[in-house]
Amino acid sequence: MAELAQAMVMERTTLVRVLQPLLRAGLVLAKLGGPCQRRLQLTLTEGGQAKLADALRHWLAAQEEFEAKFGRRQAARLRRELFRLTSE
Repeated sequence: MAELAQAMVMERTTLVRVLQPLLRAGLVLAKLGGPCQRRLQLTLTEGGQAKLADALRHWLAAQEEFEAKFGRRQAARLRRELFRLTSE
């Protein structure tokens, strides 16, 4: 859980809170695994994969609209700056 939280640039407790509705909705499956069955493994269910594919379609459309309004160069510059802020 800590590794995923770090990769997503969020606190572990926030990640747990965000995952709760996804688990309840059956979009994510959690099970213990790894050495000594102490590591929580998260997996997208088929429903979760379908929801992710739908979200990706909307996200790509939003990116295209953003670039159309601000221009490709300015959009790329903003993305680089945002990435820099989250990777420090």
